[in-house]
Amino acid sequence: MIKRILFYNSGGGIGDAIQILPLINSLRAEFKNSKLYYLCAHENHFNTNLKELNCQIETINLDIQYFGFRWWHLFSVKKKLKKYKIEKFDLIVDLQSKLRNTLILRMIPHNYFISSCFNFFLSKPKLKFKKNLTINKTILNAINKVLNSKCILQDYNINKINSRYVTESERLLPDKNYVGFSITQGNIYRKKEWPISYIKALCDKLKERNKISVFFIEKKNVDLKKKISSIIPDALFPEYESGLASPALVICLGKRLDFAISIDNGIMHMLSLSKVPMIVLFGPTNSEKFSPNYKNLIILDSKKIKKTSDISAINVEDVLKAAMQYSNF
Repeated sequence: MIKRILFYNSGGGIGDAIQILPLINSLRAEFKNSKLYYLCAHENHFNTNLKELNCQIETINLDIQYFGFRWWHLFSVKKKLKKYKIEKFDLIVDLQSKLRNTLILRMIPHNYFISSCFNFFLSKPKLKFKKNLTINKTILNAINKVLNSKCILQDYNINKINSRYVTESERLLPDKNYVGFSITQGNIYRKKEWPISYIKALCDKLKERNKISVFFIEKKNVDLKKKISSIIPDALFPEYESGLASPALVICLGKRLDFAISIDNGIMHMLSLSKVPMIVLFGPTNSEKFSPNYKNLIILDSKKIKKTSDISAINVEDVLKAAMQYSNF
């Protein structure tokens, strides 16, 4: 009987949390009477930015900063478990593959342990299992094999979002012919921003087709907002016109778009929950591992189409050609 399930996520970005939502939903649907818990090495976005998504997953706090990223954590886990009265878990799901992190995580008492580390060799029971580039599918297949279950991936249901965000999105984008843009990167160490000159040229082409450019830019990036406004005067910035600041609003705004154009970032993952048709530009990051998976998603990976990790190798014509596949273009 599976009653207590713990998910461990070492990723620090909001996109890392959003990406595992289908896996969380799948196990909740399969094990209806179980309680789900979440342990992370960085900020728990389900308690902060993603709170309005009503994911209903409890946080495990061991009071160990960057849990799993320091070898000395091995010697602290047992003491912290006792201090915070953390009970044994029926299933622990390790959503990363670093050896150090996995060994530390295994210190938490459990019946079953699923980890892709060393091709699932450190799982309990040990598995001989071929990895899939999509972490959700890989982990879910392993869980089904160990528990003899039939879980299938289930998308996040945006109807869980409070209706006030739907109403606000309709107020901010009341018409049609909107095309969304997300151009800012979350991880500053990976150069994946698309040149602003390309964005300007693309917006000019879209305007010729009566499309209105809508930019998703956090309010803290006011200088970037001013820069875009100066070169694209007709651009809209809906988040700057609202008192609501939440990924929930971005998701609902996604439903108001004809389609969106984004680099690999947190906004891309938010918009993917709305299932808006989207063109995603990839450079240094792995498109097969990090891209969402749904109909009307078009991936332009510079490594595949230009033989370089430089995202700026993807030009305006490449994006326009992709957009022509959408009936509302």
